[in-house]
Order: sequence, then structure tokens, then C-alpha cells
Amino acid sequence: MLFPLRGSVVLKFFHQLPLPKLPKVDLGGLPVVAIAGLTVTGLLLGARQLSWLQPLELMAFDQLVRLQPDAGPDPRLLVVAITEADITRYKLPLSDQLVAQTLQELQKHQPRVIGLDIYRDLPQAPGEAALAQQFQAPNVIVITKIGTADNPLGIPSPPNVPEDRVGFNDVVSDPDGVIRRSLLFGGEGASSFAFQLALTYLSKQNVLPVSDPNDPNRIVWGKENLVPLEAKSGGYQDNDAGGYQLLLNYRSRNIARQVTLSQVLNGQLDTDWVKDKIVLIGNEAPSIKDFFFTPYSAGERENPKMAGVKVHAQMVSHLLDAALGERSLFWFWSEGVEVLWIASWAFIGGGLGWCVGRLVLLGGSSILMVGTLGGICFAIFTHQGWVPLATPLLAATLTSGAVVAYRAQQAQRQQNMVMTLLGQNTSPEVAAALWNSRDDLIKSGKLPGKELTATVMFTDLKNFSTISEQMTPEELLIWLNEYLSAMTQEVQSHQGIVNKFTGDGIMAVFGVPIPRTEPAEIAADARHAVACALAMGDRLQEMNKEWQKKGMPVVQMRAGIFTGPVVVGSLGGKERMEYGVIGDSVNTASRLESCEKERQGSGCRVLIAQETLAHIQGEFEIEQWGWLALKGKQQMVDVYRVLAPLSQPALEGQNNNGAQELLDPKSDIKIKATQAEIG
Repeated sequence: MLFPLRGSVVLKFFHQLPLPKLPKVDLGGLPVVAIAGLTVTGLLLGARQLSWLQPLELMAFDQLVRLQPDAGPDPRLLVVAITEADITRYKLPLSDQLVAQTLQELQKHQPRVIGLDIYRDLPQAPGEAALAQQFQAPNVIVITKIGTADNPLGIPSPPNVPEDRVGFNDVVSDPDGVIRRSLLFGGEGASSFAFQLALTYLSKQNVLPVSDPNDPNRIVWGKENLVPLEAKSGGYQDNDAGGYQLLLNYRSRNIARQVTLSQVLNGQLDTDWVKDKIVLIGNEAPSIKDFFFTPYSAGERENPKMAGVKVHAQMVSHLLDAALGERSLFWFWSEGVEVLWIASWAFIGGGLGWCVGRLVLLGGSSILMVGTLGGICFAIFTHQGWVPLATPLLAATLTSGAVVAYRAQQAQRQQNMVMTLLGQNTSPEVAAALWNSRDDLIKSGKLPGKELTATVMFTDLKNFSTISEQMTPEELLIWLNEYLSAMTQEVQSHQGIVNKFTGDGIMAVFGVPIPRTEPAEIAADARHAVACALAMGDRLQEMNKEWQKKGMPVVQMRAGIFTGPVVVGSLGGKERMEYGVIGDSVNTASRLESCEKERQGSGCRVLIAQETLAHIQGEFEIEQWGWLALKGKQQMVDVYRVLAPLSQPALEGQNNNGAQELLDPKSDIKIKATQAEIG
């Protein structure tokens, strides 16, 4: 009886399994996640239609087979293995007399059925009559081989054996050579060796296959509807579904108790091993080369292949379990449900990539995601459901990677923008703080204007125009770059930002772009700025010594520092943008630098106002200049000159005006005042 492949796949949904917890996706990232998820899903579905992903799904199937609990040997089966030692002892081909003796010895122990997985199409004297007599027993099943293109006639069964006790032992392998399917029926109504063995065994229990009343092309056997494989069942996308095929559910690496041919012929059998059992006789000698790759092969370093007789034993065991309701056949989702399953994991992976962001956290989260997906698929597999595993894993991984790559690209673009705005002249500490707060700083591709309290410093070289006349443009550029580079290093080392260069001048800011909210933070910025100006003077003194040795000009510098409110943010448009610091505090610092240029006094003159002095009390030696009118400002400013840290002696030349120490009644700061001011 022939049962050709027809119909659709049985639908089953395993509702009791815990679903993966979806990560909380930032709504701002939904468009990115959606685009990445849909794109990756579309590409994978296209690859899936072309069967490019089928090898991965088959490998995943094999892994699930190896992971599922081993049910142990089937107690209903016994394998009589013809080993290499048996071949050495009895020679090949085995004589009919030897095979007849084997069958006779087994029959003494009352097996329910005996399957001979050895071709006996030609007589092998002596013992032809004895073997023919043994073949008359109703519980003996023999094999044949279906014709192929290379061998159109195949291999016939032994003569005079009725067709209902003949089964083909052909197996169907996947493109990678692994046996994952069981072929029940072939052309012209032929049935398989495993089917005939199971049928004979179960007929004693009156469990017989019948046609499905809803579909006469399908079989119902006992408690199981034998739904045949289709071309796209489970992980298959291009399965040759000819005949009536089932996905083989392997029971165990060690499928049955085993004895050798010599043990049988020597009477070394226990009746309990044989009585009422299915006995399969077949070759297990490596020289016969009747071995096949199975899902277990990838996990076996030694002897990765399984003997053909044991592969048939796996098929028999599966059919028995299915018919008796012990292990059902595999079931599969419809194509639409599988597409939804794959797309869902693409969006889960994309959401995870958007929410996590950092590679370290993404690695741990990805492991959790892979474990969740694998756990769900394995739980379904243990309930005989085969759903795609490799494809949704690829979908989740690729979408997550795409989203992370997008975020990394965006982050790099934002970082480049921020560093460009800041002139790439921030200290490492400020740069780290800035970048960690980028989400608060960056809006619509710009740094929004923000009012905060900062300390601004302007520096300039004395008589730079005169000096530049003494040098060629090339020499001047080299000399100036050396000076600016050294001064920039000092600013950065004191946690400041070089906002801009104005020829030989520098504008530096301390306390941006991260707002200072505590008085201690504002005071620290002021101290950093003053200390930086003094350090720049020390650095310039060292550079002057080197320049003097080379016959180059020796210079002096001025610095003006003011602490107060400023507004910071992006200035300009898309074509040109810079980080702007504006406000009256900036103007005051600039005017302090240029105030009374003739009163230099030392290599580096540092002027501050009372607003900065209030934050550095007790830390620096100060000379009071009094209330001065600064250019462009209507109100006078209380000006002070910073001489040195209190722990260090005053700079050379700082007492040119005959200063002496006074105690400011408002603080414990030492203040230098001129004789004229004292009088």
C-alpha cells in the first residue's frame, strides 16, 4: 500500500512555556529598531527561501538531539551484531547454513519478530534449503534494496519470501550526509524494513495502521497520526519530501542491548533478552562500511558513525513509541508563525542593542538572550516540537549588532562634534565628564545655550608685534606653535579648556561644559585657573632660557582672570560651528589681561578681580592694585595681582614697587600694597 506525501503540517502551540521578557525599549529608538529589525528579517527570510540557512538549522537540530535526555536502550529490541571478529572466524560471505543456524538459535527463545539486515538475494552454499526453511517462519523479515539511477534493479529479496515480510533498508540522508529522516514507503507500494518490523511486532497487540478518515493519504497508527514531512517542515526549506517520510526522533546513543553473532551461535543467550523482542541482525564490522552519520556524530570523537542496523533500530523504536503514545512524532509551526517567530527575535535583539548600548553589558545581555532563545527551543524540542533556532538567533544577533553599530556611529559623530566644538583641547578629566554627560549636553546636533558660573582666563604676549618683525614667517610659526603647545598643556593639566587662540593669545575656561552647582566646585575652578596662570609663567621662564641659548627672542606674558556667570553653547551654523563662551565675565577677563600693560613687573603678570579673589582665600600671595577703570566698562573693578602660592617665594621682580605686607581685614589673605597706597 502506497501513502504518498500530501497535506499540510499539523499545528501545535506550546503555550505553557515561559516567553522571553522583552527589554524595555527607549521610545526614541523605536524607528531605528524597527528599520533594523525589518531589514534583517527580510534579508534572512530571503536567505531562508534560498535554503542558505537550512544547514544551520540542521546543525541546531543535531545539537538539540544531543542535549535531550537519553532514554537509554529500548528494552523491546536486541541487536545481533556481526563484528570484525565474527568475520575473521566465519569468513564472508556468511554461508546460508550459518545464517540458518543463527535464525534457528534465536527462534528457540521465542522472539516476536526477527529482522535480517543482510542481503540474501543469491544462495551461499552450503545450507540453501535450511535457510529457505527458516525464511518460512511468519516472524522473519528480510530486506531488499530499491533501484536507483546507478543500480536500476536494486537488490532483490530472498526468493520465495512473501512481500508482506520484505522491507527495503534504503535510508534518506540530508545534504550533509546525516540521517535525520525515516522513509516509510517507497515506489510501487514498497514499505521499509523498520515499518515491517514495527508492524509485525504491534500486530500481536492488535495495533495496526489505518488510513486517516479525514485524509486517506495519511496514516493513523494507534495513538499517533503519522503526519509526513513536507519540503519546508521545521528547519527544512528544500527537503526532498518524496515518499512518506517522518522526522526521526532518536531515542539514545545506545539504542538496544547487543550481542555478537558468535554469542548466538555458541548459545550464550539469555531467554529474557530475546523472548517477545524484536531482534535485528546486521553488520557492525568496520570493513563492511555499513555506517552512517547521525545527529550524535558531531559529539563523538571516536567512531562518529552509527551502524546501519542500529539506525534501523532507531526507526523501529520511534515507530513503536509513536503508535503506543510514548513518544509522539515531531510537530512544526506553519510558515506564517515561523516568520512571526523570527521577526519577534529580530526586534528583541534590536531593542536589547538599543537599551544596553555598551559592549560589555551587551555581551552579558546577549548571552542571556541566546540562553533564553535556546532554552525555549530546547523545551519545545523535548515536547517533540522543532521550531527554527539558528534563524531567529541570527536575526537577534544581526539586528542587535546593527543597532549597536548605528549607536556607535552616532556616538562617534556626536563625539567628533563635541570635541570639534571644544577645540579638542580639554583635559582628560573634563573630556571624560563631558562625554559621560553627552545625552544632557547634545540636543538636535547642538550644544544648547546654558548659563553657569565659570572662571575665564585670557593670556597674551607682551610686544608680540615687535618680536614678529624680527623673525621670518616660517620661524615665527614654529616658535609660536611651540609656545601655544606648552601653554595648552598647562591648561589641560589644570582641568581647563582652551576655547580659542587669538594669534599669540589664549582664551581658557575653567568650569565648563559641566555646570558647577556647589560653591566648592566654583572655588576649585578659580584655584585651578590661578594656579594654571602661575604654572604658565614658570613654563615660559624655562622656555625663555632655551630660546636665549638659541638666540631667539625672550618674551613676557600677561594673564587676566575673572570668575562669574557666562553663557556657553554652540555658535554658528551647520557650515561652521564652534563652542562659544560669552558674557560680561569674558569681557572683564579680557580687559584685566590688557589692563595697564606698562606695569609688567615679572615674566608673567597675573591679574584677577575681587570676584575671583573670594574663591582663593588663603592660598596665594596677592598684591592689591585697587579700583581701576577697565576699557569698555562703566564700573570700576577691584583689581589684584597674584604673585605666587603662599607655600612658595614671590616671583622675581614682584616687589619692584617697594611693596610690603598688609592684612586684609576681610580675610586672612596676605596682600601686597604699594607705599603710595599705604600712605
